[in-house]
Amino acid sequence: MAVSRETKETQLSDLTQAFSGADAAILLSFTGIKVSEVTELRRQVRAAKGQYKVVKNTLAKRALVGTPFASLSEFFSGTTAVAYAGEDPVALAKVLTTFAKATPALQIKAAVVQGRAIKAGEVTELATMPGKPELYAKLLFLLQAPMIQLVSVLNAAPRDLLSVLVQAEKKKSES
Repeated sequence: MAVSRETKETQLSDLTQAFSGADAAILLSFTGIKVSEVTELRRQVRAAKGQYKVVKNTLAKRALVGTPFASLSEFFSGTTAVAYAGEDPVALAKVLTTFAKATPALQIKAAVVQGRAIKAGEVTELATMPGKPELYAKLLFLLQAPMIQLVSVLNAAPRDLLSVLVQAEKKKSES
């Protein structure tokens, strides 16, 4: 079944637009995966605010030209799918590595995260990093800690003075 030129051009423009808005792209080989497993993978990737797309290799190579993902063009061979995310590459990497552990047929080929090409093994390392919400929580804790210490120091002087006055009153009442 031949695909018309207009369909290919539409797919090419969709891929180009997707790559231009993405912060990270991870290439996957999905040979031997069941349809139900792919459906579950798509659901999990969407939950991580990413997208999963099976692509034609030649169209994907054309879409990569002029993007930070151009270094991935050598990995487009065989059955290839692309998972990409614009917001949180760590969440996407966690979903894909967790799913790949449960489904050995899914293989990570390579990835580009924030313009830097990384290998399949480094994607699993990326997945072990804390995500954006955890990093934001740690940052807020670090920003909040000096203020809490300042408040406790400022409260210490009146508290200690009150303690001394209570002790003095207690001593006077005993004598």
